[in-house]
Amino acid sequence: MCVETLETATYWSQLHALRDAVRGALITSLTAPGRRPVVACHISHSYETGASLYFTTLVPRDPDDPVGQWRRAKHAACEAILGLGTITHHHATGVDHAPYLPAEIGPLGVDVLRAVKSSLDPSGVLNPGKLI
Repeated sequence: MCVETLETATYWSQLHALRDAVRGALITSLTAPGRRPVVACHISHSYETGASLYFTTLVPRDPDDPVGQWRRAKHAACEAILGLGTITHHHATGVDHAPYLPAEIGPLGVDVLRAVKSSLDPSGVLNPGKLI
């Protein structure tokens, strides 16, 4: 089995659209002959302004390309999130989500992160090349 979880968060007004977009992207990217995914979603955290959606996906593993199967699903879900929610919630961005961060925070946000990293880690020894 291929089992994966991912999280995102958004405003209440976007919650249904985000859920539908991510669920649809996962189903489309993981469906293949003999492989029909199950995509579950629940609200893991709620706030005055919005909530965090936590997705769990199960699908028979592609025996020929299990890593590619996961990558395609992860990419589809991340693309669905952009513009509707945040690429992450409380688990931080991490290596898997780093390619999507510039689309979320924009060029100025990337510049700010780069400046903070440079100031706090001038030798570049803390997680080099992982986020910026």
